[in-house]
Amino acid sequence: MELDDDLLLRYSRHILLPDVGVAGQTRICDASVLIVGAGGLGCPVALYLGAAGVGNLRLADGDTVDLTNLQRQIGHATAAIGENKADSLTRSVRVINPGISVQPIRQALADDALREAVAAADLVVDASDNFVTRHAVNRACVALGRPLVSGAAIGFSGQLAVFDSRRAHSPCYHCLFPEQAGEPETRCAEAGVFSPLVGVIGAMQAMEALKYLAQVGEPLVGRLLLWDGLRAEARVMKVPRDPACPVCGAVRASDGVNV
Repeated sequence: MELDDDLLLRYSRHILLPDVGVAGQTRICDASVLIVGAGGLGCPVALYLGAAGVGNLRLADGDTVDLTNLQRQIGHATAAIGENKADSLTRSVRVINPGISVQPIRQALADDALREAVAAADLVVDASDNFVTRHAVNRACVALGRPLVSGAAIGFSGQLAVFDSRRAHSPCYHCLFPEQAGEPETRCAEAGVFSPLVGVIGAMQAMEALKYLAQVGEPLVGRLLLWDGLRAEARVMKVPRDPACPVCGAVRASDGVNV
């Protein structure tokens, strides 16, 4: 798309950045992003991507807003209690930037619906809160060749990684966290979460997504960022690709990617 005078003014602080400029902002405005989850992580991701001008946002969540969500899920107001989260967050993003397309998906994506939504996106942000969804999203992204920005937060700790099976050195989510049937997981309802933590991780997910779309900087591919909120410390670990991974290994081999 061509940026008119109003858009040049709206996104001027991006355009002033030499690494972004008009070309990078145009790529952002032309992009389509799927955000899976409209809760603690999905709220800041959607608000920042919407404010930054991502042209087409699709927000997927089958859950409804609950009073206990409001301590951290900043895209939902008290008046939205009982409303579908995708609808509530869509409305909040549209208030910030009415010039972009924001579409709610009022269900937990799975199977064909998930593949269809991933196929329509240039990039996927996983802001879900459970392993089943994370692994399903990862499989769809690997199969369809879509970059995936994955985040998680619990208590005072969070993590962030970017996966892109189109890159020969990139692991997938399964390489990092192999799927195990019945694997135990702790959720916010059981262990709690410090409210600004999801803002920190969600903002970093938005940053990685925008970097990818604008084609600037070095994405967090092949690395895992661990954030300790109690100590205000970050660690970045290298994450190797598993050549025998049952998710991305077979796809790479069939596509002729050097494994």
